[in-house]
Amino acid sequence: MSAILNRTDEEAEPKRYRTLFISDVHLGTRGCQADLLLDFFKHNESEELILVGDIIDGWRLKGGWYWPQAHNDVMQKLLRKVRKGTRVVFVPGNHDEFARDFVGLEFGGVEVEDHILHKTADGKTFLVVHGDQFDVVVRHARWLAHLGDWAYDFAIWVNCWFNRARRKFGLPYWSFSQWAKLKVKDAVNFIGAFEETLAAEARKRGVDGIVCGHIHHAVIREIDGITYVNTGDFVESCTAIAEHFDGTLELIQWKSLESERGETAARTGAALLTAQRVAAE
Repeated sequence: MSAILNRTDEEAEPKRYRTLFISDVHLGTRGCQADLLLDFFKHNESEELILVGDIIDGWRLKGGWYWPQAHNDVMQKLLRKVRKGTRVVFVPGNHDEFARDFVGLEFGGVEVEDHILHKTADGKTFLVVHGDQFDVVVRHARWLAHLGDWAYDFAIWVNCWFNRARRKFGLPYWSFSQWAKLKVKDAVNFIGAFEETLAAEARKRGVDGIVCGHIHHAVIREIDGITYVNTGDFVESCTAIAEHFDGTLELIQWKSLESERGETAARTGAALLTAQRVAAE
């Protein structure tokens, strides 16, 4: 039985999973949360790591090179995981579609596949695909997809400055684009249609569920007997999907957990300073 699990993350040792699914990192863009992804990798390990597309943003890099050290560190971290025994599979998306020319090959031990069938520990089979193949805008109106991509980048830029101001007042992160996805009727309808389309594809292929990315909307839910799983992104929500060793699927919201750890550390530090002052008196 798949479920969304809530937990706090204060373990000193990395949390271990059978499989981790991550997508839509968008290395090569200013919106990429590379530091948070590195923090995620520091606290979470897995036997298998599946990269579900849009890891590198080739669209954005064509328009101008942006590749800070943190983005290079992410790539090095992935290769290091391979050397330490983690199976890493890369399923390219539309933003890193250049990699689709290399399907069936390996680079530094990273396997490149158009799609894969993943069997969970409890015997269920999931089709893993980025999802852009089922997006009518991407397939048939590429110019419109690029326009939407520019608008999304602008929303991320606005979010960045808006949330800097919120942090000064001690307020938590708030995402305009995520809010819009859930409030704007056309966006809600698009998400619903996308989820239904991918669930139908899974049903057609005779599998138990589907794991995808692409629309930056993380969720685990049942659609007429099919388990639909979206990994979300590491631009805004900073989410991942984890498979436990019993086959249970968990949606990890790393930005929220990272904030909780920071608050806990701040409270602990304040308590220690208070204790030191009391001891000195």
